[in-house]
Amino acid sequence: MDELTIAEAAQSLGLSVHALRYYERIGLHDPVARKGGQRRYGETDLAWLRFIQRLRATGMGMRQIGEYARLRRVGETSMPERIRMLDLHLRELERRERELAEHRLALTQKIAAYRRILANAEGRAAPHAKTSTTKKRQHPAGQRNRDAQ
Repeated sequence: MDELTIAEAAQSLGLSVHALRYYERIGLHDPVARKGGQRRYGETDLAWLRFIQRLRATGMGMRQIGEYARLRRVGETSMPERIRMLDLHLRELERRERELAEHRLALTQKIAAYRRILANAEGRAAPHAKTSTTKKRQHPAGQRNRDAQ
């Protein structure tokens, strides 16, 4: 792969040029090699920036990513600490996935309840007999309010 200008790298990554400069300024990314005064991004740079994006997308904060980047610059001696950081992040991600699964189940159940209510209401309505004199179905105490939430 040829080296990319900052604009090309930004486009390739779906980031802004400003974001790439910011990442370099705050130390998430080491200063990029320059040719003719322009930053040139190689495959190693892009791979690291993609990993930063992945960490951000999974909810890791900028401070944590900054600490990870600092440890990365230290070299192999920091691998146990980087493993620990990524392991903690992975466990948090798994906890959030379980929580989201519970939320998804609650939403699925609510949608099913609404569909049952609508199906029952449609089944009770006589064709062309929608008047204000149609008798309403009686619900056990509190059930109607609970189902309609």
